[in-house]
Amino acid sequence: MNANPTIPATMLVVVVATPGGPEALQVVERPVPKPACGEVLIKVAAAGVNGADLSQRRGTYLLPPGTPDILGLECAGTIVAVGEGVTDWAIGAQVCALLIGGGYAEYCAVPAVQCLPIPAGVSLIDAAGLPEVAMTVWSNVFEIGRLAPGETILVHGGASGIGTHTIQLAHRLGARVLATAGTDAKCRRCEQLGAVKAFNYTTQDFVAEARRLGAVDVILDMVGGDYIRRGLELLAPGGRLVMLALKQGARLELDCGLIQSKNLYLTGSRLRPRPIAEKGRLVSAVRKAVWPLIDSGDVKPIVDSTFPLRAAADAHRRMESGEHVGKVMLVV
Repeated sequence: MNANPTIPATMLVVVVATPGGPEALQVVERPVPKPACGEVLIKVAAAGVNGADLSQRRGTYLLPPGTPDILGLECAGTIVAVGEGVTDWAIGAQVCALLIGGGYAEYCAVPAVQCLPIPAGVSLIDAAGLPEVAMTVWSNVFEIGRLAPGETILVHGGASGIGTHTIQLAHRLGARVLATAGTDAKCRRCEQLGAVKAFNYTTQDFVAEARRLGAVDVILDMVGGDYIRRGLELLAPGGRLVMLALKQGARLELDCGLIQSKNLYLTGSRLRPRPIAEKGRLVSAVRKAVWPLIDSGDVKPIVDSTFPLRAAADAHRRMESGEHVGKVMLVV
């Protein structure tokens, strides 16, 4: 292992003391990990806060094997050590990385294939919020959902981190974008990012409103529950509905005859449990297809707010308030 001699023996991390509210988050001291074969050690500058972190804190998230108890699905920082077999990255490189966990910490060990260079003109803090959304959106919208130029996508939760990224990327790649959000102000922000129209789901029927604007080919659903049934009714023949989250429930009654008669596709996926090799493949695909658009400024990281690592509980409260637009970040 090649390492920087200034690496300390211990670090501060955020873990869940007992599942519950934001107050369940606790800052503790842990040994700094050593990068295993194929891994790099990152001195973390910032970490993104994601919905899965909130579910993990509450004790309602099914964790994949090997997940550390330290929260955090993405980070950015500087490589300070490299494990055996790592040739693509060197000490001193600034990267952002997709993680199975461990980002809420001063240091994080991660497979080298899950790292990406910091895009041009993007700060380390802003870059820390890119890996999880970029991999999730590319995988679900463009690989699984097969969104093509000229098609229409409806993005639920358009003001979220995933939503703001999806709107920009789909728009830049030639799709027509519709979105839903919870306030008029959030709807206007979605439209500023590239949505043709955004619907306030608290005051508007998104099915009726979207139908007035023509066929919908793909729906990115982060709500679940009855939104799935309504989405299937809205989709054009051959349409695809991709589920990312099931906040309003995982069980519902569906008309399978509708799915069959319209040749619809109902699917979903999880990124976190995927094998390292598959995550590495996805990282390479995103670096080729998405990173140039971020380098050029055509797709921008949207950051709502930043909190110090010790204030992780406040960051979770901000997420749970539903008032945020874009990513909530922890700065180390």
